[in-house]
Amino acid sequence: MKKIKCVIMDWAGTAVDYGCFAPVAAFIEAFAEKGLIIDVVQTRKPMGLPKIQHIRELLSMPEVNEQFATRYQRAWTEEDVVELNRLFEKHLFASLENYTDPIPGVIPTLEKLRAEGLKIGSTTGYTREMMNVVLPAAQAKGYRVDYCATPNLLPAGRPAPYMIFENLIKLGVDSLDAVVKVGDTIADIKEGVNAKVCSVGVVLGSNEMALTEAETKAMPAAELEARIADVKERMFAAGASYVILSMEELPALIERMNADR
Repeated sequence: MKKIKCVIMDWAGTAVDYGCFAPVAAFIEAFAEKGLIIDVVQTRKPMGLPKIQHIRELLSMPEVNEQFATRYQRAWTEEDVVELNRLFEKHLFASLENYTDPIPGVIPTLEKLRAEGLKIGSTTGYTREMMNVVLPAAQAKGYRVDYCATPNLLPAGRPAPYMIFENLIKLGVDSLDAVVKVGDTIADIKEGVNAKVCSVGVVLGSNEMALTEAETKAMPAAELEARIADVKERMFAAGASYVILSMEELPALIERMNADR
């Protein structure tokens, strides 16, 4: 098998926006404008999907579906999805640039990987228009990638593999065996599995942990370990080949993978 040549990163919750909070707040605010109450747990469950598909998944949840039917005396339609997506984008664009701080350890990790000759690609649940805000803001803070694929310009987003394939074409990577996909959501893990590349989950800062950095540091050790174990279990169940605690563990993991090839 070929040695690893490319790492493909997710964005919010993996590379920037510790805890993946930007889209959570925007979804909750958008649904509230339509008179629908969704909580953080519901909002995070479909995270990683294209945002318009995320809205369909939220509306399909029995309790949200019932809320909608009670309020509007009808079933929700695709027109409602489009309207909620418009509201979501309004709230997201108003705050998105504020959620582009790189997660601690990410920049030096990628600098180390680049020094070893690896290319850095990326996939996201954000649209190209959203990434036009995120990319320059993150780059101004020291985080950059060699290519970023977005779902709205492809046949489908996660968990479909197309964004990974577009990265391989744009970056000239000639083998699936040479790729590691890193992400913080179940959709990220499944994206890597469906692309037949090595799929790696990252725990700290993830959507699945759903904690700020301060909350993570303040949490009692036993409780934190239990939450970490739960996230790891869910990621492995989704098909992850490896799960790392933080991005800083990635270079050593890749070194071990290369040594075994």
